[in-house]
Amino acid sequence: MHNSFNLKSSYNFSNLLNLCKNTNHLKSLKALLIVNGLIQHKLLLGQFLKSSFNLGAVDIAISTFNKIKKPSLFLQNLMIRSLSKNGLHEHVLSVYKTCRVSNCPSDDFTFPFVIKGCSVLGAFRIGKEIHCVVLRNGYEQNVVIETTLIDFYGKIGCLGSARILIDRSPQPDLVSLNALISCYSLHAIDEEVFGVFKLIFLVGLKPNLSTLASVIPVCTRLGCLDTGKSLHGFAIKSGVLANEFLVPALISMYARDACLSSARNMFEDVKKKNVVVWNAMISAYTQKNMAFEAYEMFQEMLRADVQPNSITFVSVIPSCEVAGIIWYGESFHAWVIKQCLENQVSVLTALVSMYAKLGEMDKAEHLFDRMSNRSLLSWNVMVSGYVCNGLWDTSLAAFCEMQLGGFRPDAVSVVSVLSACSKLEAVLLGKSAHAFSIRKGIDSNPNLSNALLAFYSGCGHLTSSLKLFHKMDTRNTVSWNTLISGCVYSGEVEKAFDLGRRMQKEGVTLDLVTLISVLPVYCDRENLSHGMTIHGYVIKLGFASVVYLVNALISMYCKCGDLDAGRLLFEAMSERCIVSWNALITGYRHHNLQNKALIFFHQMLEKDQRPNSVTLLNVLPMCYSHLQSMSIHAFAIRTGILQETPLLTSLICTYARFENMNSCLSLFETGIKDLSVWNAIISVHIQTKYPEKAVSLCYDLFQMGLQPDHITVLSLISACAQLNFLNLAHSVMAYVIRKGFEKDAAVSNSLIDLYARCGDIFTAKKLFEGLLEKDAVSWSVMINGYCLHGDGEAALEIFSQMQLSGVRPNVNVFSTILSACSHSGLVEQGWLVFNSMVENGISPSLEHYACLVDLLGRAAHLNEAYDVVKQLPCKPSVSLLESLLGACRVHGNVEIGEKISWMLFEMDPENPGPYVMLSNIYAAAGRWTDADKVRTNMDGRQLRKVAGCSLLLRDECDNEW
Repeated sequence: MHNSFNLKSSYNFSNLLNLCKNTNHLKSLKALLIVNGLIQHKLLLGQFLKSSFNLGAVDIAISTFNKIKKPSLFLQNLMIRSLSKNGLHEHVLSVYKTCRVSNCPSDDFTFPFVIKGCSVLGAFRIGKEIHCVVLRNGYEQNVVIETTLIDFYGKIGCLGSARILIDRSPQPDLVSLNALISCYSLHAIDEEVFGVFKLIFLVGLKPNLSTLASVIPVCTRLGCLDTGKSLHGFAIKSGVLANEFLVPALISMYARDACLSSARNMFEDVKKKNVVVWNAMISAYTQKNMAFEAYEMFQEMLRADVQPNSITFVSVIPSCEVAGIIWYGESFHAWVIKQCLENQVSVLTALVSMYAKLGEMDKAEHLFDRMSNRSLLSWNVMVSGYVCNGLWDTSLAAFCEMQLGGFRPDAVSVVSVLSACSKLEAVLLGKSAHAFSIRKGIDSNPNLSNALLAFYSGCGHLTSSLKLFHKMDTRNTVSWNTLISGCVYSGEVEKAFDLGRRMQKEGVTLDLVTLISVLPVYCDRENLSHGMTIHGYVIKLGFASVVYLVNALISMYCKCGDLDAGRLLFEAMSERCIVSWNALITGYRHHNLQNKALIFFHQMLEKDQRPNSVTLLNVLPMCYSHLQSMSIHAFAIRTGILQETPLLTSLICTYARFENMNSCLSLFETGIKDLSVWNAIISVHIQTKYPEKAVSLCYDLFQMGLQPDHITVLSLISACAQLNFLNLAHSVMAYVIRKGFEKDAAVSNSLIDLYARCGDIFTAKKLFEGLLEKDAVSWSVMINGYCLHGDGEAALEIFSQMQLSGVRPNVNVFSTILSACSHSGLVEQGWLVFNSMVENGISPSLEHYACLVDLLGRAAHLNEAYDVVKQLPCKPSVSLLESLLGACRVHGNVEIGEKISWMLFEMDPENPGPYVMLSNIYAAAGRWTDADKVRTNMDGRQLRKVAGCSLLLRDECDNEW
């Protein structure tokens, strides 16, 4: 072929097109077309475009088409159809837009391909615009166009719009209804699938192969084996059972059987098994987490001389994730290379997913980087892989990079991003993802909506979660379960109750997840009847033998105080797991029945049930000897669970209880040093009165670059309070303000208490007055501050302000104000406070009576104090009586002193203190004979007063050394 050839007729050009064998010939012909002015010749150009597509020269076809000034409908449709056939949907939309600008019309042949392109690309806005054009041009009744529109709306998640199209159609055909079923099935809205399936019969149509292929997988998901068997029979009757698509679907359905026997029988009945049938059986084993069986089936397939394809590896590779053995996955990787499938995007994506789920992110990244043609699925796998491995920041970076690469995120992408945002508590980023999903028109996707519900609930934005739930067009069981779990997590028990009731009223079936989510709501004796109702519902649904649900019921009964019911449920279990034992042990420990809890722990060991970290966390607080805690420590080391943070912190606290600080420090230095462990060791030093060391540890924590939380700051403030060092208090307050912790109510209250204890009541008052919101603790701390400074009147003034502000005083506030009155000698005011406590419906405790007796004793109102003692609703404590006896000694009241002393002799006969004080009372009154009798009685009982010592003298001796 020569460029000098003179084109005299279109006939010659057609002959030359027939001789074209490669792209070079096409380029030459294109040049001839342009030079000879035949670029506008529709028939010749049509032939040229067809030849270009046949030879795979898509670029030449597109560049040639772009040369046309006014494309015709014929050429437009030719281009759109050919581009769609080659999967070039972006070019389909580009050609359509170009033709629209050139005023080229569209017909019923144009729209299906363009709508399909919008569906594949998720181009929601363009798809809606094309739908409007369809309506304006009167093509809405065209069956093919209607079907593609249903498919478009269904795939992008606008299922409501897809259903409207069906409902508006006067006589929907089977193709349209099948498209709607396929969309509902794609988004797992299984109830609607069966609704449309019934509609097919109602409009007088008969299901075909496509219908069955969409409905049977739904039966598989829902476990509706009886319905599936009926469809199996219908397929046999209709003569379509032998179809290669239907048999695999039925194998997957029968794979719901626990032993896969029905699926295996159907597989064996197929005489001539093609690769699709083998793949279905391999996939069935993989989905049942039977990794080694899937591998054996793969080996049988090879022995049967059936060559695996890309779907085979996509089906079998996920079994490696179940087995959790890296060499198992690497062997399949080798097979993929051997079969020359290493460039198949779907296979590579499966391998990337496998490596990511096995924690081998380096290998996953290496494979991903080698992909020449990445798909949206492969990007989604990488984003999800980063999330699964706790690399949340990296997952967000990958999400951004995916968009820069020209990929439009879908619902799966956003679900992974929301998971990362939830872990990072990045509320703003999560809201941005929500806005993105709305803008792209994928927010109605059920899986995405459920992920948004979980995100808002997990971040403490339950109100947003509820608003979203009420706006959802379609809610499934997962939606209800997510919101109920969110309410339980947020402590909104009543809302969780209401949701459970509404769920039943709306006819949504309560599944295992629902029941397990609801049961933690019932956690006190008042809710026992509701919990028992749920138990009855569990039995009615046939879930009474499900181990994890029974565990939740045991926990519920124990929390509600019915330990016998929990124990009976436990004993009736045919199969128990470690969670069952933990639920029972936790229940008994929660009710302070440590001995019985330890008995169950020993029984667990006798049954060869291996304790886990939760078990040890329950047992550690029940240890009554240092040796027991050391035994548990040794067991934790031997089983390799010591490095779990909660157990490590619990062990540190247990050793501190037995004053073994060396072991505490050893655990801290050799264990994982995350923030909770730092908080534990700092707290231990404060509890054991080593505030200097606690402050030093806080300084080390800051130097390491760890970000403290409010618990760290509270511990630091507590250490400063023990040190009683005002300059250090100033430094701590400056740090608190710089880091923004002053917004935390507990931290602010602790700072007020710190300054009061350090003697700076003025700063304490300024901090108190600067609080935007004052809770009962804030008022109590300020009252106690004035009490420490002996300013009872100021304490009473704060108490009055508290009542006027509408904050109801609690028992601790009344104890503090009574103590303030006692130290200031305000008897009348003390009585008023005590009486107001009773008027507020608070029953005085022994501590309140002790404060009142101390107040009256200090003010020499000994007869009133003794009357209070006589009228006590309970037995008086030793400290209360000793306080009154001390007042009798100070004020020289022999009569009441004698009565109180005899009460103390009866209550605590081995205590020498009352004898000494009574002897002193007699001596002060000049009754030496009675004083001698008391001393003689004391000697006869061999009671000795503990010798005192001078701390000042000891400090001086230490300095001399």
